[in-house]
Amino acid sequence: MPQTLPHRLLTLLGPLALLALGGCVHSPPSDPWDPIEPVNRAVYQFNDKADQYVLQPAARGYDTVTPDRVQTSVGNFFDNARMPITIVNSALQLKFDSFNVALGRFMINSTAGVAGLFDVASALEIDEPEEDFGQTFGYWGLGQGPYLVLPFLGPSTGRDFVGDLGDQFLYPIDYLDDIDDDYQYIIWGLRGLELLNYRASLLGFEDTLEQQFDPYAFLRGYYLENRLKDVYDGDVPPERMYGDDAADGE
Repeated sequence: MPQTLPHRLLTLLGPLALLALGGCVHSPPSDPWDPIEPVNRAVYQFNDKADQYVLQPAARGYDTVTPDRVQTSVGNFFDNARMPITIVNSALQLKFDSFNVALGRFMINSTAGVAGLFDVASALEIDEPEEDFGQTFGYWGLGQGPYLVLPFLGPSTGRDFVGDLGDQFLYPIDYLDDIDDDYQYIIWGLRGLELLNYRASLLGFEDTLEQQFDPYAFLRGYYLENRLKDVYDGDVPPERMYGDDAADGE
């Protein structure tokens, strides 16, 4: 039987309890809180090997046989499908300009853009805001918690891990199985296509990582800095980016 929303909510209780232990912690990208770094590094190595031998070759094959226009349309489709996440989280953060823009984009691209395959809204010079539950938690003052590296999923934090779970409740594709169990195959197919198309868009980034003395530390700093900018819409207080001592010295 399809899993109802209350049953899905039960899956959040464990992660929420873990988040409560460290959710009040703020740490700047220059001095990240990484209490389980040995475990995170081991998971990072596992993910790197899985990417090297499975995902990266598949992405290269996909990139070779799939025209750029098709890849763009696939990316547009999934971006549009995730727009309800931005719509709801914009409202939760009281960012009503972002809410109106995101709602407008979703309506335009879902109709004139043929279910989001074509980004008509961008052609009309309508901005593309991005908000999620992790940003909403941060907006209301919840610390990022510990840095995490998740198997297959990569960098995260305690706050973003729970936020990502919350985002899934707003992702329309995940509700196809509520219509019919047979749609499970479609869901997995769409998820696979989304991952493959996203990984193909990152081809070449591994060259940047290989040039780093410590790729793990580079990726950690890169992720934390960008997520911090997301929470503060690019206007990050110095003490959040560099720590209190650095901010005091300015």
